Amino acid sequence: MRILVLANTPAHVHLYRHAVDRLAAAGHDVLVLTREYACTTDLLDFFDMPYRVYGSHGTDEFSKVQFARELGGQFCTIGTEAVRFDPDVIFGRGPYAAYAGTLTRTPVVLVLDDEPGDFNHTVSKPFADCILSPAVTRRNLGDDHYTFDGFKECAYLHPEVFEPRGDVREYLDVDPDEPYVLVRFNALDALHDAGLEGFRPEQRRDLIERLSEAATVFVSDEGGELNLRELPARPYDLHPALIHDAMAEASLLVADTGTMATEAALLGTPAFRYRGTDDHEYGEFRELERAGLAEQFDDYEPVRDRSLEVLGDEDASDRWQQRRREYVGDLVNLTDLLVDVARSRGTIDRLDGSTKRVLQPRSQSL
Repeated sequence: MRILVLANTPAHVHLYRHAVDRLAAAGHDVLVLTREYACTTDLLDFFDMPYRVYGSHGTDEFSKVQFARELGGQFCTIGTEAVRFDPDVIFGRGPYAAYAGTLTRTPVVLVLDDEPGDFNHTVSKPFADCILSPAVTRRNLGDDHYTFDGFKECAYLHPEVFEPRGDVREYLDVDPDEPYVLVRFNALDALHDAGLEGFRPEQRRDLIERLSEAATVFVSDEGGELNLRELPARPYDLHPALIHDAMAEASLLVADTGTMATEAALLGTPAFRYRGTDDHEYGEFRELERAGLAEQFDDYEPVRDRSLEVLGDEDASDRWQQRRREYVGDLVNLTDLLVDVARSRGTIDRLDGSTKRVLQPRSQSL
């Protein structure tokens, strides 16, 4: 079989990387089409995934304007590469996957989550042969929409899949018993982030200064706007492929971005998300809050104070790890599901009984 994957962000690379490895090891021909965006191609190189680049998308205003101008050319490149590869099934999301599937007359599998906005879903839904999403997703995308008990991050953070490195503290240059915090500031440059505001500059500085009184602070600043030389923090500068290992060892993650907070929660690390001006209700976060693995805050002072409270609680790490063992282990191993769906060419009726049992038709679950 020939499987084409559209992976446009670092999160997409993680979503598919184990499935790509397993399918390739089984003798299938797999190709990833991607764009130069953040660390996406760095991850593809690190995990030795077969890929071709169809374009780029930066985070500054000039790059966004340039991206709009080049969009037609990117679709042309995607079409050319897709036709040349001649896939049997396509995985992705949004208009890119829909276009590739339409052009090659190939079944399209969309793997979605509860992101805000309807643009990607509206554009791609009519062209999808199979739509997969977590059961906590609140949308109903029609008869071809199936849900599973878990999160898209279960493709790489499920206990059956994730194996932490034992040397990440050495790379970070922290002692074995030294508490450290990961702070993530979002660039808020994605389509669904338009108009949103996370931590303000003065809040970023205050948060770092207060957290540094209780732990070593590592900052991952997606927008690259923060000058850490004047703050008691260190840049998180490990290879991006090691971020989940760093999360697993951290005492706390504080972020104004969704994906990393979800990832930390699934690893059993206290995960606090500052919503800022984002009033979208994510089904994933509601579920993680219910499980006691993540917390969300509408205002700045509560997230800062709660972070300091947890850092001062010697039993917090053990409680979160126990909650992870009780909750995450029972979720669906999404990599297993993606591999089975690929082998079925996106046709649910072709799946064996055990795989079908983990899927629920969305129209029947509402």
